[in-house]
Amino acid sequence: MASRNFLNDSEIIAASEAQAEWWRGASIYQIYPRSFMDSNGDGIGDLPGITQRLDHVASLGVDAIWISPFFTSPMLDFGYDVAEFRNVDPIFGTLADFDALVEKAHVLNLKIIIDQVYSHSSDKHRWFEESRQSRDNPKADWYVWADPKPDGSPPNNWQSIFSGPAWAWDARRGQYYFHNFLPQQPDLNLHNMDVQDALLDSSRFWLERGVDGFRVDAVLHMMHDPALTDNPPTKSNGKIKARSHDFQDNIHNQAHPGIFDFLARMRTLTDEYGGIFTVAEVGGTSSGDFLQKCASGERRLNSAYGFDFLYAPELTPDLICSTLANWPDDGHTGWPTWAFENHDAPRAVSRWIDPEHRSAFARMKMALLCMLRGNIILYQGEELGLTQVDIPYELVQDPEALRNWPLTLSRDGARTPMPWEADGENAGFGHGEPWLPLGEDHLDLAVDRQNDDPDSLLNLTRALIALRRAHPALRMGRIAGCTEQGMLLELVREHDGAQVHCVFNMGAEPVQTDNDAVGEDTILFSVGGAKPGHMPGYSALIHL
Repeated sequence: MASRNFLNDSEIIAASEAQAEWWRGASIYQIYPRSFMDSNGDGIGDLPGITQRLDHVASLGVDAIWISPFFTSPMLDFGYDVAEFRNVDPIFGTLADFDALVEKAHVLNLKIIIDQVYSHSSDKHRWFEESRQSRDNPKADWYVWADPKPDGSPPNNWQSIFSGPAWAWDARRGQYYFHNFLPQQPDLNLHNMDVQDALLDSSRFWLERGVDGFRVDAVLHMMHDPALTDNPPTKSNGKIKARSHDFQDNIHNQAHPGIFDFLARMRTLTDEYGGIFTVAEVGGTSSGDFLQKCASGERRLNSAYGFDFLYAPELTPDLICSTLANWPDDGHTGWPTWAFENHDAPRAVSRWIDPEHRSAFARMKMALLCMLRGNIILYQGEELGLTQVDIPYELVQDPEALRNWPLTLSRDGARTPMPWEADGENAGFGHGEPWLPLGEDHLDLAVDRQNDDPDSLLNLTRALIALRRAHPALRMGRIAGCTEQGMLLELVREHDGAQVHCVFNMGAEPVQTDNDAVGEDTILFSVGGAKPGHMPGYSALIHL
């Protein structure tokens, strides 16, 4: 006898809404394709390699994967200099390989999120090659062009994030073009509606191929002040200024209010497809509450994340509470996304803790990440506790580090190949010499070794994600309380009247607590030997 669905209309509507917002409280796994898995022996990870290793990602219990750029590119900024928005670079594979990846991911109940780089393109993109030909061709205004000052110098004082002037001279047009990043990454002129249309058409191309969401890169830098007003100097804060960009208060080359109108157009597009997730990446020096505005209301993106934790020099209870307070559950602020690590920031276990306490800290850190309100992003290898690799200057690939050496830490140290097999060739990453060296201490942290160890960080991560999924208060509940006492942090998560208490000792010294009355039957999870009344260094206790 065939089974029947006895849900009433209200339950059917609720189920439909839940599917449409599958992303709310989701756990997302970031894949940096160059370093995930090399399937063809050229030393560079690729799309078939991702497909080959998707079972590992699914075993974590995450809801989605975010794949960093794999589009056609000269790779001067490793894919963030896009030369063709609607194709796969040959080093990563083909469109057929991408389709196969999407198909397998969906079979494994994994959603696919990809980057969309709207702020700029490669100077090898056909749009820019046409734009630079003359001042009156059909795409002449698709990029940001300006005449020199009478003395031939750039139009204003804006500085590139990768250091040096943000203007490059083009003799053919007899004008400067603007670039927030590398000179080979000219900024698109999103004040031009034809440019917006073309970018949204590119996004539609990927939606038609089955993607489930977009991480929108460099949202802060999408639009500039058309008057090209000089930026004022920044106030001295005692920090070392590694880049010329750091000497300015960057208020005119970024954060133009027209960005929000474009985000509304993007939301209109993604809403056509239903259940599509969009998250704004807001790096750099944000302007006021720009970050929250990217995800406020029904006409913006679904979520946003910044660099609150990614560049923080230390992880403290005060940082957690003050950062969470910026995203109140007030019905209009929006839904946050959090990351402790990514491809642009040093590995957290090298940035936040000394080697002596690294193992215990990594476990407490993972528990904390999984208890935060919002979406969480795990960067590949974070589930293994990978450390930052010291890349010698002669092997550095990162263009930002090369332009600012030695004051800017190379991002390469967080982009090294995944160690899959401790005893395999190149740790199981592939047969060819990897594009970056493997971390010497990463072999002992390889996936195959941790798989077989019930007490490993990898297996702890799986258990913590399962806990997050099992309790609505942890996945989507509000912050009912965030209190700190020294290095002790308590988060209270609440949903539909049900509360979960999350207590963390974020310091090395043990702490006696006043929760010794908590019953054993109410404890959901313990990390680092935590128990009611006693919190060892770098431990966590989750209880009802």
